[in-house]
Amino acid sequence: VQLQASGGGLVQAGGSLRLSCKTSGMIFSNYIMGWFRQAPGKEREFVAAISWSGGSTGYADSVKGRFTISRDNANDTVYLQMNSLKPEDTAVYYCAADRKSPSFLSHTTKLMDNYDYWGQGTQVTVSS
Repeated sequence: VQLQASGGGLVQAGGSLRLSCKTSGMIFSNYIMGWFRQAPGKEREFVAAISWSGGSTGYADSVKGRFTISRDNANDTVYLQMNSLKPEDTAVYYCAADRKSPSFLSHTTKLMDNYDYWGQGTQVTVSS
C-alpha cells in the first residue's frame, strides 16, 4: 500500500492550495480517508476525514468553512482544498487510510490510531 501526497507549497495568507493523495495497492473505496497535519514543535492533529463513498465528511473546528475534503474513487485519490489560508495552517500535511472503522463517526475519524496507512507528508507554508 502506498499513499503519495502532493500539492503543498508556499502561499500568502488568504491564498489557496489543493492537496492530493494518490493511493495504490489498496481497494480505495474500502477505506475512510483522512488528512492530518503537524506543525513544528506540535503534535500531529486531525484536519478532515471523508467516508467511503464521500457522502459524509468531518472537519476540525480550526478549518471548518475553509477546507474541503473530497475523493475520487475511480482514481483512488483524496483531495484537500484549502482556502483562506492562515499562517497557523503552516504544517506538514499527511493523508491516511482507515480500514478498521465499521462506521463513520466524528469522534473516531479524528483518532490517528484508527488509521492503518500513512503518506509521506507534503509541506504547506503560509506567509503573513
